[in-house]
Amino acid sequence: MAEYNNTENTPDRTSKSIRGYQIVIVLLVVVLGVLAIIYFRQVRNLKAEAQAEKVVLQENINSLITDLDNLHVDNDSISYNLGLERRRADSLMEKLQSERNLNYAKIRKYERELGTMREIMRNYVRQIDSLNQLNRSLTEENVAFRQQVNNERLRAQAAEEKASELSNKVKVGAIIRARDIKLVALNSNDREVPRASRAVRLLVEFTLTANDLATPGERNVYVRITGPDGYVLAGDIESLFDFEGDKLTYSAVREIDYQNKDLEVGLYYNGAGITGGTYKVEIFMDGYMIGTSESYLK
Repeated sequence: MAEYNNTENTPDRTSKSIRGYQIVIVLLVVVLGVLAIIYFRQVRNLKAEAQAEKVVLQENINSLITDLDNLHVDNDSISYNLGLERRRADSLMEKLQSERNLNYAKIRKYERELGTMREIMRNYVRQIDSLNQLNRSLTEENVAFRQQVNNERLRAQAAEEKASELSNKVKVGAIIRARDIKLVALNSNDREVPRASRAVRLLVEFTLTANDLATPGERNVYVRITGPDGYVLAGDIESLFDFEGDKLTYSAVREIDYQNKDLEVGLYYNGAGITGGTYKVEIFMDGYMIGTSESYLK
């Protein structure tokens, strides 16, 4: 009888086990469904947050552009650099507006770049204030000096020459500038060719301007050549240099010996990717971008 009863109960236990498994499976499906809903909601929320931060970034960049446009100074060096920062801000806005898959890492990168540009602008504001104070100080000195010498023409003339000399030194500044920038396409015989398709390398020629306030000596000059496709031409991935806390790719580098006089310099880019179109040339030295130009190769 005991064996008979065990046989009778076996189907019931099996049925209960199957129902138990079914319940567990249903619970797992429900849990997975809830988790999927939570996941997709989080993805949607992240996208919404990224879009909101993009709007904030655009507003901050517009604010920076407005602030740059409102800065006015008679100093040629600072005015030139402000123009460069204005173009950088425009470029940053264009890149941000073209972003289709904005994520946290990209947002932080844009914020860092914007913060760097904002700090640069603050530095220029401080320089402008210092120049204005210096100009006011020079003006006050000139007035006091003229009052003291009264009609002594020679002493008044000496004071004007001194004030003019100080003013000129302030305007020139200590930054060395590059002028007469030229991009030349060369063939295998180092002869200039009119078409990019016949070129095997590029030559960037320019003149470092004389500057009595600059420190003489040896230093590196870096050239960045941006091709028509928007990419920087470079010999290899190790061609990098430091600029404002970032690593930038360079197309060519050369060590020069600057002695406060005009110095003609030429740098060669030997590499692939030379095609017809508009090229942008940027020159860097002593931690500054000291010159830029655009050239068209047929």
